[in-house]
Amino acid sequence: MLLNVSYNDPKIKEQIEQEVGKPYTLKERLKLKGVGSPKLLITSTSIEIHNLLILDKYINTCNIELRPNGIIVRFRSLLETFALVIPYYKLSLYKGRSDEYSIFKDQYFIKIKAEPTNNQLNKFIKKITQKKADISSFNGDIYS
Repeated sequence: MLLNVSYNDPKIKEQIEQEVGKPYTLKERLKLKGVGSPKLLITSTSIEIHNLLILDKYINTCNIELRPNGIIVRFRSLLETFALVIPYYKLSLYKGRSDEYSIFKDQYFIKIKAEPTNNQLNKFIKKITQKKADISSFNGDIYS
């Protein structure tokens, strides 16, 4: 679900929490050694996101936040902040070319630049895949 999260709207906050859970507490954030990605450079997107990003002339960047049941990919366009809310069961994460990660949910996708030397990003992506695997195995979604 693609949402405008620029304003403090309780309905939108509730929608996000239903999809991916409440934000981690400070204690949980410290235990996980952080729940936010570094600033990521967007290389390409699906048409809906692209139409938002072309409204201004700034460099297209995003960041990813871990939640208990999914991730939130946030990006800015003009003076608005948008969030692509992705529960783990709908998340598809691929390493495309050697310098690019692709994040998919239904008809939406965002491709981000991933330099092989960017260890911080690579560790964060591993954390996402591990959380997704933990949630999937906990819910009994693993097929043998």
